Order: sequence, then C-alpha cells, then structure tokens
Amino acid sequence: MSRYVHGHTPSVVASHGDRTAENSAGYLLPYLGPRTRLLDVGCGPGSITLDLAERVGEAVGVDGSAAVIERARSAAGTKGDGRTVFEVADALALPFADDSFDVTHAHQVLQHVGDPVAVLREMARVTRPGGLVAVRDADYEAMTWAPAHPGLTRWLDLYRAAARGAGGEPDAGRHLLRWCHEAGLADVRAGASLWCYADDDARAWWGGQWQQRAVESNFHDEVLAQGLGDEVTIAEVVDGWRAWTDSPDGWFVIVHGEVLARV
Repeated sequence: MSRYVHGHTPSVVASHGDRTAENSAGYLLPYLGPRTRLLDVGCGPGSITLDLAERVGEAVGVDGSAAVIERARSAAGTKGDGRTVFEVADALALPFADDSFDVTHAHQVLQHVGDPVAVLREMARVTRPGGLVAVRDADYEAMTWAPAHPGLTRWLDLYRAAARGAGGEPDAGRHLLRWCHEAGLADVRAGASLWCYADDDARAWWGGQWQQRAVESNFHDEVLAQGLGDEVTIAEVVDGWRAWTDSPDGWFVIVHGEVLARV
C-alpha cells in the first residue's frame, strides 16, 4: 500500500485545482466527442474532469479521498454542472462493470500507486473494446531549472527518496509505455509534453506553493518520518525555492510522459 506523498493540504489542492484539460490533457482532446463516456481516475478537486465534461456526453470522476471529492462536487456546483458525477473509489477496484466507458483517464496518478500495472489493468477492464486508456505522469528526474541552487537540488533528491519510500515511483513518466505493455495493452501510442514556468506570475505560483508544501504537506512529514532530513534540511529547501522564485532569471521545466492505449 502506497502513501500519497503530497497529501491534500490547501497548497496542494489549490495547485491541482489550477489544472485544466488544455494544460494537462491536451493529447487526449482530439479523441473526445459528444457521445464519449469518460472516467477520470484520481480526479482530485475535479478541475480537469469538469473541463473534460464540457467535451463529452458523460463524465465520472473518482478519487480515494472523500475530502477532495467533496471539493470536486462543490466545484461542479459552482460551475453549474449538474451532470458530472464524483465518487470515492479505489483505483485498484473501480466500482464499475466491465466495458463501461469509452475513455478512462488518469493524470499524475500512477506515480503515487504501489502497483501501477494493476491500476492500468483495472482502467482497461472498465474501458470498452476499441476505447482508450489515457495516462499522463511527470518524470521528476527529468525536471530541470535555472539558476542552480543547492536547496533545489536537495529538494529533488529528497522528493524522489520520499516518494519511493512511500511506495511510489517519482520518475513514472518514462515508465508508462512499459507499464502499459505489462498490463497487456499492445496498441499504445507514447509521447511527452512539458510545463514551463518562466515569467513572474508563473514563478510566484510554482515557487510559492512549493515553499508552502515543504513545510505543511505530506512531503514534509515523509522526509522527517523516513529519516531523510530534519527541519534544518527543510529550511534549506525553502530557501532554495525562495531564491528561485525571486530570481528574474528563474526557469523551470517539468517533463511528462503520456500514453494513449487502445483497448
């Protein structure tokens, strides 16, 4: 059983709430239509799900956290979306019959589960023959930034160690194609895309929320509980993020692996 290394603190949920279909699932959009029935696995606060719902006939979002599902339902109400359904569910035991959906989607989920191949098999189970399993995950080792700072190097080392100690795989993006093959999915198209933070607003958002996560999220707790560092270590990480955020030359790129697998 893996542990979610980010948790659902306000800074984490707020950052997830800024994700949209365009910036997080662009590779999937050409395959959606008004008759599509879509399942979003690990939907979090529902921002991507609700965007996707505008492009399909029916959308369902599931997440293992009851609290974050309530956030998603609230977001749907605020948006005036009375059709999209949000449910608490385990990605390893989805509460749906075989062949229930045309598209089953997961964004930044497989990196946090102990058995990503089993999750892919379960996603494929509930997808109809000829339908699509669509997955996107970051690759932490491939992240790069400027200017260099020892606090950010320390952050990345700590994050990757903490994520693995919690039962996940922080470099999931590079493994998606192999995991699909191991799950029995043969017709797979693999690709990649990126997020880049390089202007004042983007630096303030990305760097600011990691300064918060370093002190208040599950990442902080995992670092201490696993003996990877102490509060002095955490302070070094915060200093690194603060220096990067304040630099007019700050530039940060996140590489994501993407797969579209035909069932």
